[in-house]
Amino acid sequence: MRLVSVAVPVPAIDALTYRVPDGLVIPVTGARVLVPLGTRVLTGVALGTPKVNSETPSEQVKDLIDILDEQPFLPADVLRLVQWVSNYYACGAGEALASAMPPRAWIESERHARITDLGRERQADETGVRAEVLAKLSNDKPARVDTLATRKGVFSTLTALEREGLIEITRPLKGTASAFRTVRVATLTLSEIAPRGARQVEAVERLRGAPLGIDTAALASGGISAATLKRLVDVGAVAIHRRTVERDPFEQQATLPVVARKPVTLTDEQTNAFQQLRAWSEAGTFHCVLLHGVTGSGKTELYLRLADAVRRSGRGVLLLVPEIALTPAVAALFRGAFGERVAIQHSGLSDGERHDQWHRIRRGEVDVVVGTRSAVFAPVTNVGLVIVDEEHDGSYKQEETPRYHGRDVAVVRGQQAGALVVLGSATPSMESFHNAQKGRYRLVSIQRRVLDRPMAAVRIVDMREEYAANGPDVILSAALVSALGDRAAKKEQSIVLLNRRGFATVVFCRQCAHTLECPNCSVSLTVHKAIRRARCHYCNHSMTVPTRCANCAGPYLEQLGFGTERVEAEIRGLFPEARIARVDRDTVRRRGAITGLLSRFADGGLDILVGTQMIAKGHDFPRVTLVGVISADVGLGMADFRAGERTFQLLTQVAGRAGRGDLLGEAIVQTLYPTHYSIRHACRQDYAGFFADEIDFRQRMKYPPVIAMINAVVKARTREGAMADATDIVRALRWGSEPYRVLGPAPAPLSRLKGEHRAQFFIKGSHRASMRKALVAALEARPEIRRRTIVDVDPMSVL
Repeated sequence: MRLVSVAVPVPAIDALTYRVPDGLVIPVTGARVLVPLGTRVLTGVALGTPKVNSETPSEQVKDLIDILDEQPFLPADVLRLVQWVSNYYACGAGEALASAMPPRAWIESERHARITDLGRERQADETGVRAEVLAKLSNDKPARVDTLATRKGVFSTLTALEREGLIEITRPLKGTASAFRTVRVATLTLSEIAPRGARQVEAVERLRGAPLGIDTAALASGGISAATLKRLVDVGAVAIHRRTVERDPFEQQATLPVVARKPVTLTDEQTNAFQQLRAWSEAGTFHCVLLHGVTGSGKTELYLRLADAVRRSGRGVLLLVPEIALTPAVAALFRGAFGERVAIQHSGLSDGERHDQWHRIRRGEVDVVVGTRSAVFAPVTNVGLVIVDEEHDGSYKQEETPRYHGRDVAVVRGQQAGALVVLGSATPSMESFHNAQKGRYRLVSIQRRVLDRPMAAVRIVDMREEYAANGPDVILSAALVSALGDRAAKKEQSIVLLNRRGFATVVFCRQCAHTLECPNCSVSLTVHKAIRRARCHYCNHSMTVPTRCANCAGPYLEQLGFGTERVEAEIRGLFPEARIARVDRDTVRRRGAITGLLSRFADGGLDILVGTQMIAKGHDFPRVTLVGVISADVGLGMADFRAGERTFQLLTQVAGRAGRGDLLGEAIVQTLYPTHYSIRHACRQDYAGFFADEIDFRQRMKYPPVIAMINAVVKARTREGAMADATDIVRALRWGSEPYRVLGPAPAPLSRLKGEHRAQFFIKGSHRASMRKALVAALEARPEIRRRTIVDVDPMSVL
């Protein structure tokens, strides 16, 4: 019996074993295959010969349906990385695999329902939901089951109707093995021809000047009809064929302009750093380097030069950035330097563009790949350099399964490839700096800005004094208002940051104290004034902002708290002549919106930019001389051990946006906790001082990076059910001599999310492998709980 192990993209399922039927060759490792799973047909990836028990009954092994690729679709190095992710982050092989696959790579079946002759005969006798379903199918066209079963009870009705023979359920395949875009192209085949009619003459003349042919759609738009082309084809003068057309995001100049590289002279610090990095890259062995450079120290220029040296040596370069907002700017800079040998990978592209860019990389037509978190799996040939810019950023951690950290996976990829890995940041993560101190990583520091520009002067405003003087509704302090007015008068630019979107964060009733809460999550709804709705930022539930209390019907509803939308409105009221824009998830949903806004600001078309953390890092705006931070301590009250680290990083990064040109910069930080060490050190740009205080806190409380931690969240329909299931798993983890500690279970801080109740427990220890092994074993013994459990290894958040 010929067997193959296959990974399928289904949660909580390990690799499955299938029989290779006669007539099919055994698929090569990394090839896509079609396999049955339950009543569905899915695309999986062959992982090689399985390790199975020879006594496994052959009737329990299903046959492979088809093989989609003769050669490996995923290269061996990417497949090896995916398998490491599956093991390290305790997720199914298929779940990890899905992160590495390009869009449109999957083929699967979807269920269609069609009425039968018997169903037509009995249709008039049916009532209720059964009659509704049959009526929808009476036009003889099959309908997708998921569009029919949109309300409770319909699915069971469909099952009953199928069992009685009134409807038929089919499972046609959706998708194709190849998703390249093709167009019909006309080419001239006869050089000597006497066309008839003006349109044929025009068509022949146009095609004579285009040896490679012309898209028939372009000809049609120019007045050359399909009928005209058909007549020319019939006489043998023209041939029609299909040509693959690559969807290139760099052709969308409006959203991704290519930036010409300007000559730059390195500082002494930059020169020393570059020489060290280049020497390690030329060694041809794995090195991991933490590049700790203050904001404005020119880390991007080092990335460019190092990438150029590595690509000239014949090896590939992978550059990760944390946010989509940064990707276009960095990608355009690299494209300007290295031309068409640069590709990008991020979720802001269309599926077609991501698909085509991925295949360019896979074919070896690319030297440099720039992308966000998932680009760590890009099929770059012979990787020699991996750069993780802003390595501290929480965006590198995926918040759904597989919950991998892009930075840590990048380090493993570099290790497997024998490449140089550079982790760059002005505010390194505690983990990376701790690794550098322990000698696991090498440390390269740049302490001065380019051209010796001074760091921005920072003023702390104690908002307790502002509230005492002007009342509790103050949003902008007097100091910040004065500074904004001064910059407006001087025609200089300002950035105002608040890491919280919306207009108001709470709606409550003054009569009965009832709060407007999400029906699915244990959080308050946030008011978005522009769309006149209150929205949950976790499940996206929204409703019209009420005028009366749902609890007591009283008209005394108040809106408290504020977000970026409210800050923008406040500034517009104070400075009506200023050109102001806002950057947050509400304003940049449309493709290319954020690139357009940031380009306008960079070109001087805006005076004040209000935004969330999207504007706090990586951007270089030479005209910005003022940065204002509203509610700098907004994250310090959260029940999360990383709150101080996040606050320090955000404040340091955003203050670094000021004074990057010829003019001096200033940052004004509004806070209720002016003496908190994270705020004090951020205002002095003192990373060493912050690290010393923070590592002392982590050591005393036994938090990462001092120890390893796994956060597990069990979901259930009721609070009692979640706690009971979590208790069962915790009991299985405690046997009396385990080399780790288990804390909990307890209700999670977000005890209800998207309609599900959540219980939480932590595993702490110094040996991740034993911790993971014990947790996976406990969950495999209870598969019904495993399907409802989130396992987060090395969590960035414990909420």
